[in-house]
Amino acid sequence: MARILIVEDNEMNTDILARTLARADHLLLTAADGEAGLALALAEQPDLILMDIGLPGIDGLEVTRRLKAAPATRQIPVLAVTAYAMAGDRELCLAAGCEDYISKPFDADQVVEKVARLLARRQRLADLLGRQQGDDPPG
Repeated sequence: MARILIVEDNEMNTDILARTLARADHLLLTAADGEAGLALALAEQPDLILMDIGLPGIDGLEVTRRLKAAPATRQIPVLAVTAYAMAGDRELCLAAGCEDYISKPFDADQVVEKVARLLARRQRLADLLGRQQGDDPPG
């Protein structure tokens, strides 16, 4: 069970994402703007962040840049979930530090699949780093 932070200013989108991910047995945290999302990510260290880009205050691209610049949060995968779906928007999200991108309106199955893939990738990296540091692999 992963802890996932949803940073989204639209309550309906937050509700849909939360219900979708709760069915996949994830624990959810939510924030309605960039400042709250940044603070919650730093305080709670979630396993994954779903980041809206068009947020009030600090936009999702800047929040992601700040998260990726901070040693405590740089390893947390960020999945952009955004209405920005024009040519080049995906590249902007990836350049800011997002590991993947989904455009709105989103398909719930696609969200679940991308979340699972990013969480598995994070676990593989953690296992690899643990072995490199001489830790025993999890049994």
